[in-house]
Amino acid sequence: MQDMQELERIKNNFLGASNQALIKTFGRPDRVELVDKSQSFFFYFLEPSPENCEGLESEKEPLKVLFRMNAISKVSEVTITDLNP
Repeated sequence: MQDMQELERIKNNFLGASNQALIKTFGRPDRVELVDKSQSFFFYFLEPSPENCEGLESEKEPLKVLFRMNAISKVSEVTITDLNP
């Protein structure tokens, strides 16, 4: 839980970062979703995900960090959630 508090504290430091900066920092995203021509989401899972781990069944969605990328591939929003956008 202490790591979660630290992540909440520093999450806004990533606002304005480029997609390449995220990849250098965290590695390739676990999932990328294109919302429309002007924005996309980078997903990084903080807990195991049933869709990425065989044999894992969970009743709740895993905790994840979502980075909303704008049209020029810069972070415009950082969200830590277990909900899907």
